[in-house]
Amino acid sequence: MSPSTLSHLVDATTLVEHLTDPDWVLFDCRFALGEPAWGITQYAAGHIPGARYVHLERDLSSIAARWTGRHPLPDPDALAAKLGRWGLHAGAQAVVYDEGGGAFAARLWWLLRWLGHQKAALLDGGLRAWSAAGGPLDRARPLPEAARFKVRLRRGCWAGAAELLSGLLGEVERPLLIDARTAERFRGEHEPIDPVAGHIPGAINLPFQGNLGPDGCFLDPDRLRERFAARLRDTQPQRVVHYCGSGVNACHNLLAMEVAGLSGSRLYPGSWSEWIRSVRRPVARGA
Repeated sequence: MSPSTLSHLVDATTLVEHLTDPDWVLFDCRFALGEPAWGITQYAAGHIPGARYVHLERDLSSIAARWTGRHPLPDPDALAAKLGRWGLHAGAQAVVYDEGGGAFAARLWWLLRWLGHQKAALLDGGLRAWSAAGGPLDRARPLPEAARFKVRLRRGCWAGAAELLSGLLGEVERPLLIDARTAERFRGEHEPIDPVAGHIPGAINLPFQGNLGPDGCFLDPDRLRERFAARLRDTQPQRVVHYCGSGVNACHNLLAMEVAGLSGSRLYPGSWSEWIRSVRRPVARGA
């Protein structure tokens, strides 16, 4: 795939070569759960030149309500307006990054695809890989020229709680659920964030950290394919739905499947923190 049509990953060396390309728009997605100001503080201390800072809770989520998960999907028109103010247009290459492996940046990667923007790639290895490659850092806030970002919303790329519950009840075909959280949270042995521990019945556990090598970069496509295919067995990627605690880290597994050539899986945006809002939805514990 040519550098002008990157839609999954981009390496630091390629980004260095395109750093002054006006049609490459960079987004810094650094964030820390429990410390919402951490990312913007780190951004102010140094970021990839030209990068715009996007906040997980202010920009990439809507306000949580009693019946939602912790990070509900943002209003698509509101997000599109921000993307336009940040200079993103239909012909631009978007590059998203965070501190390292993409646990937060993958959320914006998925949102851009949801809005119909396919030219979006995650910086493989994040800011650590950028610095290791000798990439410069800047403290200046960019002043981008506003553009018109048009929403071409992709229907059918996510699943809701009602559909998943219907699958458990046998009312519709049941998808294969992949839980991206740690094994301890999946089994219900340790739940540091949500008030109920466990997982959605029938789900399998593939922690998103397993998509990365020791260097913090994604495993090569063949190894990723082996990782997921071993658990999918005969299930087609289109029958896979990813979830996590709040619909953020699950995007990492979805991206990994795309990199592996296993295209077409979907996201459950509400994830575990939404699922447990209703006593009608069953909970499982253990392996």
